[in-house]
Amino acid sequence: MRTIPVAVQMYTLRDESAQDFAGTLKKVADLGFDGVEFAGYGGLEVKEVRSLLDEYGLKAASSHVGLDELKNNLAKVIEEQKILGSNYIVCPYLMPDQRSEENYKELIQFLEKAGEECLKEGITLCYHNHDFELDRLSDGRTALESIFDDVSSENLQTEFDIYWLTKAGENPVEWIKKYHNRTPLVHLKDMTTDEEKFFAELGTGGVDIEAVLNIGDEANVQWWIVEQDVSRKTPLESVEISINYLKEKLPYLAK
Repeated sequence: MRTIPVAVQMYTLRDESAQDFAGTLKKVADLGFDGVEFAGYGGLEVKEVRSLLDEYGLKAASSHVGLDELKNNLAKVIEEQKILGSNYIVCPYLMPDQRSEENYKELIQFLEKAGEECLKEGITLCYHNHDFELDRLSDGRTALESIFDDVSSENLQTEFDIYWLTKAGENPVEWIKKYHNRTPLVHLKDMTTDEEKFFAELGTGGVDIEAVLNIGDEANVQWWIVEQDVSRKTPLESVEISINYLKEKLPYLAK
């Protein structure tokens, strides 16, 4: 099995990070994560963040950057990734007023151009899904399909979130196969098996995590990324449960 590193999405630890960004990064490293996916930099300069990563032996897997920031400050965002050593920028979320069919057409045009600019600088642009992109458009395709079908694979890669795909009634493995060699980043999340379908620590819910892990080599996944949007435990307890599950399933992590 190829060694695919595991990161944690720092949004999961947003409250801890707000109190002590550096200390939270250290705790992430101590738990055995290889890297982090950023959702902001804790008010620090990116050079300071890079120094902390180097100190704790972590890598920058990628950064979630809001659509407005991508539109208004793309050059700055790209330079920040270079400092961090991150190869991926991720468009993470669309607000409710950004989800009309016309909005998606405009988004596709923007992602094509932005992805091209990123590629020139050695950075890959990705798009992260929720469940609303599984709604169908007038041509019968889901919004998610329209995004990945209509933007060239060179300029846009995927960051499939397996919780949101599963919640929408989709099979994550089928989506990863459908966009073969276009899935460098995968969000690993589990979901409770009750009617609430709440966020769950890996291995405690009903999402077929193992099936996704088993296709990682074939799909050329570069990073597994653990995220739990909301937890009923403390976030650090939740990510510890999830990384321990992955250590059982991915023996190379048990180091």
